[in-house]
Amino acid sequence: MKKILLVVAIALVTLTANAQEKKESKGLQGVWWVAGQVSFSSEKTGTAKTDSNMILPIIGTFVSPSVTMGIGVGTISSNTVNAAGATTADANTFVIKPLVRKYWNVSGGLFFYGQAALPILMGKDKITEGKTSSVALELAPGFDYVINKWMTVETSFSIFSVGSSTSTPKVGDKTTKFNFNANPMNSVADRQIGNLQVGVKFLF
Repeated sequence: MKKILLVVAIALVTLTANAQEKKESKGLQGVWWVAGQVSFSSEKTGTAKTDSNMILPIIGTFVSPSVTMGIGVGTISSNTVNAAGATTADANTFVIKPLVRKYWNVSGGLFFYGQAALPILMGKDKITEGKTSSVALELAPGFDYVINKWMTVETSFSIFSVGSSTSTPKVGDKTTKFNFNANPMNSVADRQIGNLQVGVKFLF
């Protein structure tokens, strides 16, 4: 009887250890997260004024222990009023931004990641009735520090982007631009890292 109990105990311990090991190997797989960006700016020169704001919530999930995929959907709007009090620009832009990240653990709760994003923008000015659209591929490395089981703090900067934008006025010819930037350092003079961003991410 003692031998049977011993075998059962060993089996239970082994099964528990294997289950725990599998759980730990999954890491954050299956965990969802939310983040995003909210900004507002106002510039005034005399009685002329320009207001702009952006709301871009992002949601994603870890599809493996070290890879996460997400998508952001939001709007960018701007409004310009001249010195005479007339509205000269009233633009609204719809934004959709799918992204994917690969994580590598540095130490403890500190992770390094590489992110690829494909922001797509489609906008229209109510005053001029002109339309704009753009699509780009952006690559950005960053660091993510896990504070606790529901929040992380992250910082990233852009090192590469390529894309095109199109402007279609109500009257006149359409203009298409192609942009390529692979310069992680702005210039020799200021030596600043490009587009540094700091934010938080919530896990659930």
